[in-house]
Amino acid sequence: MRRTRTRGSRGANDRPIIDLRGVVKTYTGLAGDVVALQAINLAVQPGEFLVVTGKSGAGKTTLVNMIAGLDRSTAGEIWVAGTPVHRLGMERAAGWRGQMVGVVFQGFELLPSLTVLQNVTLPMDFARKYGIRERRRRAMHLLEQMEIAEHAHKPPTAVSGGQQQRVAIARAMANDPPILVADEPTGSLDSVTADAVVRVFDSLVARGKTVMLVTHDEDIAARASRAITLFDGQIVFDEGR
Repeated sequence: MRRTRTRGSRGANDRPIIDLRGVVKTYTGLAGDVVALQAINLAVQPGEFLVVTGKSGAGKTTLVNMIAGLDRSTAGEIWVAGTPVHRLGMERAAGWRGQMVGVVFQGFELLPSLTVLQNVTLPMDFARKYGIRERRRRAMHLLEQMEIAEHAHKPPTAVSGGQQQRVAIARAMANDPPILVADEPTGSLDSVTADAVVRVFDSLVARGKTVMLVTHDEDIAARASRAITLFDGQIVFDEGR
């Protein structure tokens, strides 16, 4: 049964920071077409902590990849912070993403040949948003916020999984983007470490960031300000808390 939450009216200036309009994503393979997303409509307000739940294959990762510009939609419109992401080529999307959307992956995706500090400065090096000295100072500040500054000069492999995820979050925030998307960031962590990571996301929302987090964990979903559930590429449940 399809369930959606009825929303109250919004003011004229209450514009969503993420706005999906009729978004469709179809993958074509040897076995034919597979529809990953079906006419998705979704509006996310600035400062929301939105959790995306659903079974494997429901379209959760595809959804966050569309929003981050990591993949292109087949149809529909994707507006993020006023930018029509659906119109961006992959190269332009990469440059835009570096400024506007921080991405956190389940597998951390840290470069083992770089130190923890260098992993965090890397997005700033690509974007050239700060001066060289400021990049290092900012990276250390982010690591301090993540309570992992003492490991700044170690390789990522020398710290625990939870600490690596904190490094990944610091890296995602390097260019101070207004939006953070995280795909199963606690999936490979124990419950205590996962709780600590979610508290980091809570703190980012408290500072005004918009967080969109994919998870299978019902306890984590219960802590968000809003949760949506995907099933077969459709939003079947949308609940604000």
